[in-house]
Amino acid sequence: MHKNRMLFAAAVAAMAVLAGTAAPATASETAPQDTACAEVKLPSTLPVPPPGMSAQQDVSIGADCAPVLGPVRFVPVAPADKASSLAVAAADAPTGRQVRSWSEMYDCCKIRMTALYTTSTWDTVNGQVTNPVTVMSHAANREPWNAGWSLTSSHKSEQNSGALVTAHAEFGYRGIFDLGGNWYANTHDTTVQLNGDGTASCTFDITLRHTFIGWNSVRGCS
Repeated sequence: MHKNRMLFAAAVAAMAVLAGTAAPATASETAPQDTACAEVKLPSTLPVPPPGMSAQQDVSIGADCAPVLGPVRFVPVAPADKASSLAVAAADAPTGRQVRSWSEMYDCCKIRMTALYTTSTWDTVNGQVTNPVTVMSHAANREPWNAGWSLTSSHKSEQNSGALVTAHAEFGYRGIFDLGGNWYANTHDTTVQLNGDGTASCTFDITLRHTFIGWNSVRGCS
């Protein structure tokens, strides 16, 4: 996650600590604070495209530590995902709907550090949302020696009889790039709005305690 020049020194320090030959390093000793971006937020909203398509967007960390929003792309759903969507639609016919969201955070080496996912199903009756059900899941990149990213808390809340769903997940990091565990933290928030006409939208917010140029988020709605 850091620049390459930091990797070797951090790795040596980590192995020494894990072997019991050195005292744990502090965050200031393992993170280049002079090049870090602090408290960066990555917001965006995506519509749900027509069946068989997904809306996707990349958001990267710019040179001034500000988010750089890429264009919204509409791409075909992968065959496995499309089959799953068709199965749900058939099971819930004639009005069954499904929307999936994903919010993923990657480092400069294209490693997925943290992620939050939701899947919502609902029916529509006379222009109203009925039978809404949303499940959430998450992912965190682990490292050897029981280190790396880990989920610290998560919850889901529903409003308007389940038509407005907010999913929240907080992740901490303690590992080779920060032995103290106080430098990195990623928080994912995803809001899914289900509508009575069968449409939906996904709003994403990621808050990064510290980040670096080259990190990027990939989010999507289908």
